[in-house]
Amino acid sequence: MTSLIRELRIAIRHLSKSPGFAITAVLMLALGIGATTAIFSVVEGVLLRPLPFPQSDRLIVLADVIQGADVSGNGEAGVTVPDIRNYTRDTHSFTSLGGYTGSGYELSGQGDPAMVNASRLSGGVFPALQISPLMGRVFTQQEDDQHQQVVVLSYATWQSRFQGDQSILGKKILLDRKPYVVIGVMPRGFEFPLVTGHLNRSELWVPMSFRTDELTTTAAANWSYSMVGRLKDGITPEQAVSDATRVANETIRNYPPFMAGFSMRPVVRPLREETIESARPLLRTLLLAVAVVLLIACANLAGLLLVRAIRRRREIAVRLALGASAATLLRQAILESLVLSFTGGVVGLLLAASATRVGVQFLPETLPRLNEISLDWPVAAFALGLALLTGLICGLAPAFAAMHTNVNDTLKEGGRTGTAGGHARLRSALVVAEIAVALVLLTASGLLLRSFEKMREVDLGFQPDHTLVAGYGLPQKQYTTQVSVDRFNNELLRRLQSLPGVKSVGMTSFLPASGNNTSSAFLAEGYVPPKDQNLDLATTIEVNGDYFRTMGIPLLHGRFLNADDRANTQLVVVVNHKLAQQSWPGQDPIGKRLRIGTQSMQTPWATVVGEVADVKENSPDQPSKQQFYMHVNQAETMIGSLGSPTDLQGNGGYIAIRTAVDPKEMENLFRSTVRDIDAQLPLTQMQTMEQALSDTEAPRRFNTALISSFAAAALLLAILGIYSVIAFSVALRIQEMAIRMALGSQRSGIIRLILYSGAKLALIGCAIGLAGAMAATHLLRSLLFGVSALDPVVLILAAAFVLVLTLGACLVPAQRASSINPMQALRAE
Repeated sequence: MTSLIRELRIAIRHLSKSPGFAITAVLMLALGIGATTAIFSVVEGVLLRPLPFPQSDRLIVLADVIQGADVSGNGEAGVTVPDIRNYTRDTHSFTSLGGYTGSGYELSGQGDPAMVNASRLSGGVFPALQISPLMGRVFTQQEDDQHQQVVVLSYATWQSRFQGDQSILGKKILLDRKPYVVIGVMPRGFEFPLVTGHLNRSELWVPMSFRTDELTTTAAANWSYSMVGRLKDGITPEQAVSDATRVANETIRNYPPFMAGFSMRPVVRPLREETIESARPLLRTLLLAVAVVLLIACANLAGLLLVRAIRRRREIAVRLALGASAATLLRQAILESLVLSFTGGVVGLLLAASATRVGVQFLPETLPRLNEISLDWPVAAFALGLALLTGLICGLAPAFAAMHTNVNDTLKEGGRTGTAGGHARLRSALVVAEIAVALVLLTASGLLLRSFEKMREVDLGFQPDHTLVAGYGLPQKQYTTQVSVDRFNNELLRRLQSLPGVKSVGMTSFLPASGNNTSSAFLAEGYVPPKDQNLDLATTIEVNGDYFRTMGIPLLHGRFLNADDRANTQLVVVVNHKLAQQSWPGQDPIGKRLRIGTQSMQTPWATVVGEVADVKENSPDQPSKQQFYMHVNQAETMIGSLGSPTDLQGNGGYIAIRTAVDPKEMENLFRSTVRDIDAQLPLTQMQTMEQALSDTEAPRRFNTALISSFAAAALLLAILGIYSVIAFSVALRIQEMAIRMALGSQRSGIIRLILYSGAKLALIGCAIGLAGAMAATHLLRSLLFGVSALDPVVLILAAAFVLVLTLGACLVPAQRASSINPMQALRAE
């Protein structure tokens, strides 16, 4: 131990004599390790860390897979109201099982009225999660069944909206202007459902207490709910599936009119997998990208240490001649490398802590568990372990180079420089490796940039400019009849239309680019679905006012819906192009008929009077869906026997106005107009459609920006590494250059010679890098849109760019070599 400490002091003393070298090496490693640690903290927080529930590996989600309907890519849907009741009552594989769904409530009676996100939970959810409240208690299954109006608050809501009132338990708050008793407050950090985006997090939880419309037999065709449960000890997911399948078959038998023509089977998946599944491809790609940056930083450090070893060849030869052992020199070289890497690791850890604290707010809202990302002890241990491993690996090459120093040859050289062929090959190999890995990352960046541009070129089906939108909800306590709802909507449309600067106003149950994931079954007259698809699904959208012109949705055939389309007139709909082409290919859809539901449902037929463009419901890079629009005046009649209230007839929807001025200038007028009609009614998510569209593009924009920044950092490090190696090589060859010039070689010839040396390394690195890029781009397939992972344009441009930058890095040493004075250089030797 004493010997090790002494050698460590010697290593530190040697490094302190070269502060420029030491600082450069430490900063280079700090950037690489800091970036890697920051990304690893995201990976650890999202992918690796267990969910914040006791024995979270026993938590599962239970969902239905619908066969015979194009619900999603794998047919997986949510669950229905009968599912929740039957699975909860009749399965035996779970200690607790419950259903849940998102909702929104107008919170009033405490400060200004506001719309809050909430979750409706059946009585089995909290017992399944096994999280005790900070204060009070959670509601029971009995309170759920008895429709008790009780509420559990989140810690953040208790603090922000109720100022951490210690006597909050037992007090009443107004949700949709109905009194709810506060019975509990959940602990800090508790979150359920584990949704993406802080704007979607639940601020409070209320009993599910199914409404009358949710208990109709037609509710069996509404898969918009979710279920979570905890497996009993000794029960496997496969056994739980078998148990749930028995119940699902019984459910289908009890509801034949609404489930005829397709089959349903349950699926049980870990809650953790359900939460992180969508984030895994992105995080793996980011981890690979930052590993490339670290690899280049390591190659640069190895190159710097190798150069240092070459410069110290005479010192090493003298020490060997005086009897120093090769093992001692090996330990000394590795210790110097470890000192540098450990220091770089500590500095990198500090940089990662700052980056994590600041950078979390810039992560895309689609990333789950953002509140759990932090620099904890496992991440710190990872950073320091990575630093030591880096130092050990980077120190080996120069250490072995020092051990193989030829004492006689080195001492005979005296003050002359030499090329040291073995060292030169190693330096060249490092340069080639840096170019290759930088090219892989640059190719990935180019593919993502092209994907983003392709996405921006997609026809959205609407015009987002000069459009302001907001959501609203009408409390059922005050708006108890359809007449009162219609009176509010019509008066709001009239007042908004009369505002200066407003071109048109419309209302809708669904906004474009809002992330719709629900669909309704429908029948198109004369259409025969394929054998493997017994249900035809479309997004059903209710509109009011001048909605189509407000959103800039182009009319392709026929006419728009208008106020003359009343409940007592012919039922009419407007369909999108995709629905028209699929249901009546090659035909004019005007005059065709469709109806909501399945063959067994007795809903009325509606006539198609218009065809509009396909409107993007999610991000522009997502495929378009079938859509049809109905006027709110006819919605209840069209639904017929389904009997459930629609969005614009029930508790609200969205308002859109198209303006002649900057839409942001209309926000205050918009709010004041609503308050003039209902002083307590809050508006939610007021924003321009351009902002809403930008939010849908945010994940791809983030991916592109982050990978591009890593590519730029990798390329910069690679170019610096190339420059340092070429510059050192030129310095070693000064005598050779002087002799060439003395024998008549032109300065341009010297420049070409050095550029040729750099170009040769660059071409080899580009060839290896292109092969690596083609092998690695399969990791990007899920992140690409409209671009092949082997796009030749990107591959060629990336290689050409790296080649040009490499030649640029070689140009400065080449010009320096061509400007030497041959006589002075030879006299110095």
